[in-house]
Amino acid sequence: MDADVIVVGAGLAGLVAAHELTSRGRRVALVDQENAANLGGQAFWSFGGLFLVDSPEQRRLGIKDSLDLAWNDWQGSAQFDRKDDEDSWAVRWARAYVEFAAGEKRPWLQSHGISLLPTVGWAERGDLRAHGHGNSVPRFHVAWGTGTGVVEPFARYAKQAARDGLLTFYHRHQVDELVIEDGEARGVRGTVLAPDDSPRGVASNRDRIGEFELTAQAVVVTTGGIGANHDIVRRYWPERLGTPPAEMVTGVPAYVDGRMLDISAEAGVRLVNRDRMWHYTEGIQNWNSIWPGHGIRILPGPSSIWLDALGRRLPDPCLPGYDTLSTLKHLRTTEDIAGYDHSWFVLTRKIVEKEFALSGSEQNPDITAKDRKAVLRDRLLGKGAPGPVQAFLDHGADFVTATSLDQLVEKMNGLTDKALLDAAEVRRQIVARDLQINNSYSKDSQIQGIHNARRYIGDRLGRVATPHRILDPAAGPLIGVKLHVLTRKTLGGIQTDLDSRALGADGKPVGGLYAAGEVAGFGGGGVHGYNALEGTFLGGCLFSGRAAGRAAAKQTA
Repeated sequence: MDADVIVVGAGLAGLVAAHELTSRGRRVALVDQENAANLGGQAFWSFGGLFLVDSPEQRRLGIKDSLDLAWNDWQGSAQFDRKDDEDSWAVRWARAYVEFAAGEKRPWLQSHGISLLPTVGWAERGDLRAHGHGNSVPRFHVAWGTGTGVVEPFARYAKQAARDGLLTFYHRHQVDELVIEDGEARGVRGTVLAPDDSPRGVASNRDRIGEFELTAQAVVVTTGGIGANHDIVRRYWPERLGTPPAEMVTGVPAYVDGRMLDISAEAGVRLVNRDRMWHYTEGIQNWNSIWPGHGIRILPGPSSIWLDALGRRLPDPCLPGYDTLSTLKHLRTTEDIAGYDHSWFVLTRKIVEKEFALSGSEQNPDITAKDRKAVLRDRLLGKGAPGPVQAFLDHGADFVTATSLDQLVEKMNGLTDKALLDAAEVRRQIVARDLQINNSYSKDSQIQGIHNARRYIGDRLGRVATPHRILDPAAGPLIGVKLHVLTRKTLGGIQTDLDSRALGADGKPVGGLYAAGEVAGFGGGGVHGYNALEGTFLGGCLFSGRAAGRAAAKQTA
């Protein structure tokens, strides 16, 4: 055989699985359709958010978290409703993952040299119900080095294993078939692609120059999701979310194409929950694109006014940073706006300086470089918007600035085919909102949320602007941001048991076949259910990749 185990996909889950295997002396063939520059895959580009429960970082900030609270939040968010079938393993994966996040996860990360920022973010604040979707407390821990830093140790392990003769890289090898014989995985077949020296993340050629076949005792599939393949996104777009947008921006490189999902199904592997997906509604066009249609997600604080395409404030819980899929559902199912593919933030310079963060390792160079002085200077003590945010204000196609609301609305209308916004109606809503600012309490749910956020020291110091009137000239100028749907994650995929063994159509494990990461719904074919709590995608790759590598190592002992 060519190796003990073939790992298909050199992203984070694949690298973690490969490390678990090579550290136990197994010979690994690591197969990927991209060049060596793309080692680490999509995770390299991520912000590096990690979901942890009752961590020292939380406790130092006065956050009272617990396994019980986190599990209640996870169940309320996941809303598992297929427990006898498609969710049968996902529920067990979810419980195991929350226990991991509340226990072994942090010391395990430390053992690999991965450390965390001292602040903890409050992502996905939820649907305003104690038993519903959302994080009751801040749990979004950002890794020093962002996603790049999370990938780094596992990429280093792979390169060292290659030098030690335990791992062989097969770059530019595109898998087209899983070889299953007598119910056992025996290897893979596929196409050798022409060499391509494109930089990391840039779309590469698909020119075929040959074929290949590799054999092994076991195969681990870790090839990611569907985010860059808008055709697949639209094919499985669920009716509950209305109609897919005609135009979307893309939050992942072009190689996140979903090919291996259908290839796995053709080999008899069971796919579940394909109608569950995770796309953001705060996407903006990248002024300095790396991959086709490159979009960046705004990680908003709670203060921006959110308007639909016709200029109406969005209803609860469609508030900045609260409930991603409820917002997506509202925008895509409300009859008179479903035909439009955008919405708007209206905010002040004061808000953008304090509250705008951008997802992505390249959009956070201070954290990616682990430059503590730069983080302190630019994010806590500095004046003005962070450099990457200022670059979008200066160059972004979706940003307009004005000193008056009438002028701002005119510029916003200039970014659409038709003038859909009425300045008087926009003003009426903002004035009503501004009247709520004078007290430390309010009947406006968004203002309530701002006050609630500022009770948390992490938000008050570095994330939430002091409450002020949008139309206060001292807080200006005014800023309008055109927001697009940004494709990102599939939440379903290959159904697996707790050892990451891929299940067949009969619900039984396919011998020697494993799956991990996004291609497996981050575990069990959909560990998140219908909603993610954020900081759970990288963690899902780490957790499921680890399980797959350990189980495959045991099988091949």
